[in-house]
Amino acid sequence: MALHPKIIDLSLDRMTDILEKLGHPEQNLPPVIHVAGTNGKGSLLAFLRSILEAAGKKVHVYTSPHLVRFAERIVLAGEVIPEAKLSDLLTHCETVNGASAITYFEVTTAAALKAFADTPADYLLLETGLGGRLDATNVVDKPALTALTPISHDHEQYLGSDLAGIAFEKAGIMKKGVPAVIGPQSEIVIKTLLDQATQIGAPTFQNGLDWHLSITGTNRWEYRDEEGTHTYLRPALLGDHQIANAATAIACLKKLPGFELKNDHIKQGLQNVIWPARLQRLVKGPLAQRLPDGVELWLDGGHNEAAGAQIASSFQRFDEDDPKPTFLICGMLNTKDQVSFFRKLEPVTDKGITIPIEGQAAATSAADLSAMGCAAGIDCIPAPNVEDAVDILIPHLSKRPCRLLIAGSLYLAGSVLRRNS
Repeated sequence: MALHPKIIDLSLDRMTDILEKLGHPEQNLPPVIHVAGTNGKGSLLAFLRSILEAAGKKVHVYTSPHLVRFAERIVLAGEVIPEAKLSDLLTHCETVNGASAITYFEVTTAAALKAFADTPADYLLLETGLGGRLDATNVVDKPALTALTPISHDHEQYLGSDLAGIAFEKAGIMKKGVPAVIGPQSEIVIKTLLDQATQIGAPTFQNGLDWHLSITGTNRWEYRDEEGTHTYLRPALLGDHQIANAATAIACLKKLPGFELKNDHIKQGLQNVIWPARLQRLVKGPLAQRLPDGVELWLDGGHNEAAGAQIASSFQRFDEDDPKPTFLICGMLNTKDQVSFFRKLEPVTDKGITIPIEGQAAATSAADLSAMGCAAGIDCIPAPNVEDAVDILIPHLSKRPCRLLIAGSLYLAGSVLRRNS
């Protein structure tokens, strides 16, 4: 197999070619829910999976990137694909692809689609890797449903810096006659999405128009549409943005053809949902054991401006009930808008330590990232790794109960989980 010289090259030609060689697995899938967006894609899929499984359904899931093991990207009928099966699939895809150029994500997606076609299940939850229109996952001609999570600036080197243009690329997963569920969006994004939906003939089900959510108390929120209003407890995933993701999941399942959504399944799914590195509290492992008593250790894979805002909002809510200073350990890739991420976190951050991300060629150096943090108003200094960053912070962490947040990249979050899960 010849890997394409570019790690990312948005085109469907190579996918079309390898899928033909594999016998068109994309034409033999269970009903597909295809999800695109900038933030919340993985969380939405986690809610969808949890509610569908509460209803007794077998669910395939395709997500990226992985946190700890590559195999996490492919879930077959509720179970992570066995390593040996994944290895055999990838070898098979390499063999049939021959000398044709292909990217890393494309061959992985082809292997996943082959696995999904060969294994019985009730539904497939399919997450785009980057963009939508030309993403390697956009090879399913007639999904059962598409969903668009909040869209903002990210991957600008591939999608451009124009928000309407980014939204246009994400809108490319919508299909004629297929319901498109649209989560919370900015005005310019919603206009672009609705224009594209009208142009291709995709019926839309839109947050703020066709369905609504509202937080009604410390631990409760409401979902409302033309069928009525239901009240739910806050989901197991923390943060107000996760309530929005949960509401989008309910909206999706209400529009999923042939699926009977029951309120008991929603309640069970919201409380049983699991999605690591999204405002995850770490209470065990070597890193947690290094911390003084009274320090809460939090991990989040957020890595763009919108994610920074969501994290800050969640920590501000925490402070309403239990005020504590927050210290930050941050590592980021140079493909992200680091200064904007820091600016969103500045109101809730007392001090920051910046670190490189091990094994990532695109990681920003700790020194450069520290300068960006300082430019955004956070008192930052560099350190070589997480453990040394903790040691630097120990004098501050020992003074009083506080929070320690590790954030900035899913790759960093995965590294922390490998050592501390």
